[in-house]
Amino acid sequence: MKKISFDDLNGKVCVITGGAGIIGQSLVHALASVGTKVAIIGRNEERTKSVAAELAKNHNATIIGIKADVLDKSSLELAKIEINRQLGTIDLLINCAGGNSPKATTQVEQLEEANLTDLSKTFYGLQLEGFDEVFDLNFKGTILPCMVFTTDMLDKKAGVVLNISSMNAFHPLTKIPAYSAAKASVNNFTEWLAVHLAKAGIRVNAVAPGFFLGEQNRFLVIDEKTGDYSARGKKIVQNTPMGKFGNPDDLQGAALFLLSDISAFVTGIVIPVDGGFNAYSGV
Repeated sequence: MKKISFDDLNGKVCVITGGAGIIGQSLVHALASVGTKVAIIGRNEERTKSVAAELAKNHNATIIGIKADVLDKSSLELAKIEINRQLGTIDLLINCAGGNSPKATTQVEQLEEANLTDLSKTFYGLQLEGFDEVFDLNFKGTILPCMVFTTDMLDKKAGVVLNISSMNAFHPLTKIPAYSAAKASVNNFTEWLAVHLAKAGIRVNAVAPGFFLGEQNRFLVIDEKTGDYSARGKKIVQNTPMGKFGNPDDLQGAALFLLSDISAFVTGIVIPVDGGFNAYSGV
């Protein structure tokens, strides 16, 4: 009987987009703990390399930072050349780059009669540029890295892609139509690519974080004046059976499970990591 462990991840090469973010850094920590070599991809070269160097030092691990834009295929191709040169061929890909923006967020949750005199705070006031920015970052920013970084996996006839989705993909929150639509697209794409690449030996799965407090949603769930939860933040906690926001480290177990050979017959799924939010009807 095969030993149950993450030993198969030792020495493998993983690319993680958005790895300098809060969730990304937690996942890099998990990868380093099992001996995986990691390349962090980010648009901000100084921050990406600084975070990589700090994590490498803290974990005594092989972690490098490479500048690239997940919406620029040519920059990703150049990054792949550098990753191959420094670390070798790529075994794993985590698509963690993403986020929301106030420019793609409505100011009111529902259109009511009181809003009819000023539609600027509703769906009708959204600027398409803001919507495009958020949708492209989360959805196209998942597609393009898959196109570039899985080519090594084709040669090996083995590899794993892990996409970072969101509970917004299952239950779209009010105010954030672009982010919710993009993450729903990530779920659909995860299933599609899993089927497309199954016979090539590449597995494709996703994790869907519930509500984790981070920079991308802080303006929505924290009252800037008091530092307490906003009315929206309180509503989220009340509808999460565990009664709290998640911690980025809560994703580590699910991520390592899906990346390792422990889940060798698992592809095309999205695992919620949400404190029970998806299971709760509100009553």
